[in-house]
Amino acid sequence: MAELLLDTTVLIDALRGKCAAGRLRELASTGAAPPYLCAVNVEELWRGARANEEETIQRLLGALRMAPLGAAEGERAGTWRRDFAASGTTLSQADCLIAAAALGVGATLATGNVRDYPMPELDVDHWPTGI
Repeated sequence: MAELLLDTTVLIDALRGKCAAGRLRELASTGAAPPYLCAVNVEELWRGARANEEETIQRLLGALRMAPLGAAEGERAGTWRRDFAASGTTLSQADCLIAAAALGVGATLATGNVRDYPMPELDVDHWPTGI
């Protein structure tokens, strides 16, 4: 099975016991390596955390692998933002860094917001969320 990096939409969905939680349980049952996340996802989870979710966030983060965000990922993210802006499309810094982290580890990006990731070299898997 291909490597997978989870977008924050998917992580929040899993955290709150929605559709993504089931998909992650299924994935774990196959014996596949745990999915990745990156520092941006961690920040976004903690920023939006409800008081009663902190222990669950810790468990979730402990079950996943951390994709590095270094100079190469920063360069890739900045280049995307610059190039897409030149053609009239604004991309968020967070989304570009998450996408760069996925490419950095050779992973497909699982997200509920496919339109946020128009980078042609990025493999994106739509995981419907909020269900």
